[in-house]
Amino acid sequence: MRTSSTIRTRVTVKRTTRAAAALAAGALALSLTACGDDDKGDDSGDKGGGTKQPGVSVTLPKLDGESLSVAAVWTGTEQKNFKQVLTEFEKRTGAKVTFVPAQDPIINFLGSKIAGGAPPDVAMLPQPGAIKQAVDKGWAKPLGAEATKELGENYSQGWQGIGKVGGKQYGVYYKAANKSLIWYNARVFENAGAAEPKTWDELLNTAQMVYDSGVTPFSVGGADGWTLTDWFENVYLSQAGPEKYDQLAQHKIKWTDPSVKEALTTLAEIWGKKDFVAGGASGALQTEFPASVTQAFTGGDQPKAGMVYEGDFAQVNIGETKAKVGTDAKVFPFPAVGDTAPVVSGGDAAVILKDSKAAQALATWLASPDAAAIQAKLGGFLSPNKSIDSSVYPNEVQKKIADALIAAGDDFRFDMSDQAPQAFGGTPGKGEWKTLQDFLKNPKDVAGAQAKLEADAAAAYGG
Repeated sequence: MRTSSTIRTRVTVKRTTRAAAALAAGALALSLTACGDDDKGDDSGDKGGGTKQPGVSVTLPKLDGESLSVAAVWTGTEQKNFKQVLTEFEKRTGAKVTFVPAQDPIINFLGSKIAGGAPPDVAMLPQPGAIKQAVDKGWAKPLGAEATKELGENYSQGWQGIGKVGGKQYGVYYKAANKSLIWYNARVFENAGAAEPKTWDELLNTAQMVYDSGVTPFSVGGADGWTLTDWFENVYLSQAGPEKYDQLAQHKIKWTDPSVKEALTTLAEIWGKKDFVAGGASGALQTEFPASVTQAFTGGDQPKAGMVYEGDFAQVNIGETKAKVGTDAKVFPFPAVGDTAPVVSGGDAAVILKDSKAAQALATWLASPDAAAIQAKLGGFLSPNKSIDSSVYPNEVQKKIADALIAAGDDFRFDMSDQAPQAFGGTPGKGEWKTLQDFLKNPKDVAGAQAKLEADAAAAYGG
């Protein structure tokens, strides 16, 4: 999952019924309130005895002397926080776990490791398409009985289903993220006399007010092409609707469809507006996601930009500045472009590559509320685990986001690019990522962008 640091949270979930969208959007519209929580871990402690202890929800085996490795593209604070989850697993089982930093696309990284005879035991895969590829290549191993049981107790059928291939359970969606949020510098909005917009037209008006006050409206992390696909998906889902979304996701309609033209034309109202994007297109294309967040919250009331679009995980990057979530940094739901505001989530799945008692135990652990609670307390993290107590989240907005995610149940859809073959939807410098970067550079060329998207999609999908 593109998450904080390099943000690899790409399982973008689209809740499409109006009831679910209204529920989540309503929860997210609440004002952010900072709720400090300095707890850095979960001290409940089965040290690997194979039986549950008071306050411990999951049974893990003794693994003294065992060692295993976990690969993920997470870096920075996100990697640091995940390592605390692994440390607790070590305490409870006696196993030794090594974190292996991976590169994007992770499937290619894993392929090189496997070819070299040194695959990690478990990999965190950010696309359902990547899970299918790992299964098709014979790399992924099905979850065992204990991991499957833990998953069944703690996850909705929908979240279980997206980790299945051919009816077998391969993935544990450990991490999720709400990606229908726009964060803003509260002082900039106050100086501009701007209010939180609820529709796309209101967002454009708000952006103009921010611009007129002397601050560039938007920060865009265009160096990471996945952020641009997220922009497109929010606009497209809200504007074209879920049925068209499903058709485009499966390439049952072409990218030259008029609905795609409409969405790209809408995006160009921001991307193509002179001085609406910090650094212009060239600056945005050199800005990675973490910097796109921090530059909106450094510089007091004169930052490089007043707003930045992306998920709840942006809180981790905001935390690297002096801005305080709930006072200096606030958030509103991605505005409705069509009849209904989009609600988007994402996630990363743990997939076993080397079937062993230790690897199965780690998958079981990651499916437990105990594991999720540790990282939830640290912030910048959202779990689809319905058994976690949302009070563990470190601030009110994170809690509301988590409650809305769980309340949505099985009513969701995945990120379009994550359902696509990775060559089209998940590879830097290629396919959708590259074409949308080119479109950011030249938002007037809607037809050219559509033609390139369709050509690349047709090649990736096989016609």
